[in-house]
Amino acid sequence: MATKDPAPDPTHHSRWRPLRLLQASMDAEIARVYAEREIDGLKPSYVMELLRLHAEGPMTITELAASVERTHSALSQKVAAMRAAGWVRTVTGDDGRSKKVTLTDEARSVAGRLAAEWRATEAALAEIEAEIPYPLSQVVTDIERALDRKSFHDRITEKLAADPAWE
Repeated sequence: MATKDPAPDPTHHSRWRPLRLLQASMDAEIARVYAEREIDGLKPSYVMELLRLHAEGPMTITELAASVERTHSALSQKVAAMRAAGWVRTVTGDDGRSKKVTLTDEARSVAGRLAAEWRATEAALAEIEAEIPYPLSQVVTDIERALDRKSFHDRITEKLAADPAWE
């Protein structure tokens, strides 16, 4: 009895992968900037939260999550990682029951450099956008408009409804 050939691997074609690889590459370049200034253990993904805490002061995870437009769960995990890396700590909140996230002395000591890096990164991105025919910021806006017309969920489930493998 002949065995059926396995289905081809669909992961060889991906519209997501190039974008993820590009972002990972750019984040690695930002991390290289930190390493050159001997800012050890800092991930580019921490910088927005660190700068927000520096500008606005201690916040609960709920407040910080809302401030940076992330879920409570995602921010809770990130705060745990930033705490383990020595960038933030938690302190008792105003009511004695809640906890607030605050910067460590080390984070406060590099906050000015992180703000400078943020501005330089934004300027570099603006420079890149000026060099290409269709800026990334416009792509994001256009995709958001398309998703306003029909959600990503609805688009995926429509495709799945037509695929017998999903049944």
